[in-house]
Amino acid sequence: MSDAPHAEERWQRANLALACFALDPAALGGIWLRARVGPVRDRFLKGFDLAMRGKTVSRLHPDIGDDALFGGIDLAATLGGGTVTRTKGLLDRPGVLILPMAERAKPRLAARLARALDDRKGLSLLALDEGAGPEERIPESLADRLAIHLDLGDVPLSDAPELQLDTDALVEARRVLPHVTVPDTTISDLAQVAFRLGITSLRAPLQALALARASAALSGETEVDEADLLTAVELVLAPRATQMPEAPAEQEPPEPPQEDDSPEDGSEDSETEDDTPHVPAEMMLEAARAMLPPDLLARMEAGRAARNAASASGTGAAKKGNRRGRPLPSRAGRLGSDTRVDLVATLRAAAPWQPLRRQTTGQNDRLHIRMSDVRVRQYEERSDRAIIFVVDASGSAALARLAEAKGAIELLLGEAYARRDHVALVAFRGDGADVLLPPTRSLVQTKRRLEQLPGGGGTPLASGLKAALELAGLAQGKGMTPSIALLTDGRANVDLSGVANRAQAAEDSRLMARAIRAKGLSGLVIDTGLRPTRGLDELARDMGVPYLPLPRADARSVSSAVDAALDVA
Repeated sequence: MSDAPHAEERWQRANLALACFALDPAALGGIWLRARVGPVRDRFLKGFDLAMRGKTVSRLHPDIGDDALFGGIDLAATLGGGTVTRTKGLLDRPGVLILPMAERAKPRLAARLARALDDRKGLSLLALDEGAGPEERIPESLADRLAIHLDLGDVPLSDAPELQLDTDALVEARRVLPHVTVPDTTISDLAQVAFRLGITSLRAPLQALALARASAALSGETEVDEADLLTAVELVLAPRATQMPEAPAEQEPPEPPQEDDSPEDGSEDSETEDDTPHVPAEMMLEAARAMLPPDLLARMEAGRAARNAASASGTGAAKKGNRRGRPLPSRAGRLGSDTRVDLVATLRAAAPWQPLRRQTTGQNDRLHIRMSDVRVRQYEERSDRAIIFVVDASGSAALARLAEAKGAIELLLGEAYARRDHVALVAFRGDGADVLLPPTRSLVQTKRRLEQLPGGGGTPLASGLKAALELAGLAQGKGMTPSIALLTDGRANVDLSGVANRAQAAEDSRLMARAIRAKGLSGLVIDTGLRPTRGLDELARDMGVPYLPLPRADARSVSSAVDAALDVA
């Protein structure tokens, strides 16, 4: 298998993708750009601004309201003129939308944008994804509708020169594009490639076809050729792959032809039918293989497990209130001592009814407000997160594991003040488990408690999980959102009663893991053994959390793993 493309090649591919998008943005739907804020992304956006010159470009906020998207009532004009006057929303006019922090887009916003892209009103979207890993990504409903997926996360600035766009060539390509034709077998070949890459979306082959046509038009050609199809596979299909395509099986050499009385033209037709459909698909699969990283499956499994973890939330659970937090759209409500009235939203709700109410009451010099017009403010507040480390302090490797846990806790606490995190530590060894550190944000107190931790003895895994479950309940009672991170390299051999019984200890561990899952707690099982420990992956499934083997884990890798698995909000 070929190595993944180098940074310089990916930047050149991004340049070509931008040119294709500039040629036909509505047909391609948009671009999903994964890149952290920095000079490389700024350089791409500079080229994007050049490519979109002459088009309407609007920037969205992840918490944008429906009034801005779909339009609403112009309050001043309605109250002044006595008739309902509406404004147009961003989705009512064709153009390109830019969505920063797209990985934090709420399902409500993703659904509205997906519907707008499906309606084909000349809209397209540039989704700027700043996620740190595969577990942080834009909603699937948006990713499916954006043809081009680009990842510039590790491209150095030295390999990212200014993007080159020939505006005269784009003008000529727009003239050629309506006349570009495709071979009859192209759709079936693209669908076959998508199937073998594990892509289930029916949009992907059609998007690949649209990009192949744009690539041909940029070259001044009126027919899609192999180079255009390979470009479409690299930009559209390969980034969506969910499995490694199997290499074609070596076929046995054909048997020598036997004498046959059938006509020659029939044999020629048969040979033509055998050769034509298969070559393009295999060539496109080879191009896709060259694009895929060797650890594709491992990355996807880690991200999928983290996203599917029960109640996974990186900044605590969301809860609605009417006092503080992130503003939400106002809702209908009633006046009361504990509510905050949204005056503008109330007036907007009452404005359409003013002519009728004035006519009914005969009072034309008053503003008529009814109880049904009242709108109250809503806020979304997130609770603090408590990460409970459950550390195996048994056996000869206890000192190394405890050192990893100590370092990881200190690293996580370094960011606790910005992310409202608390950390706790449960150590299990001998015949039971001890809560060595209750949930805290104090780095000084943590270092003092972590200085002297005992190690050695048996492995009472079930006791450790039980102590973590009880501690999680206490944290929930204080309004926190607990998550459990288990670090171990061995199998349980001490049951809940403190007796050395391997079979009963394994059963008790499974029961406690299922109890954690029943509570809906997020978490992570980190296998620190030199090789994956048999049974720990099953324990992780019982807990409903990701399983991650880290044979040579240090404090930073443990901290990064916990951060990646639990920071999903």
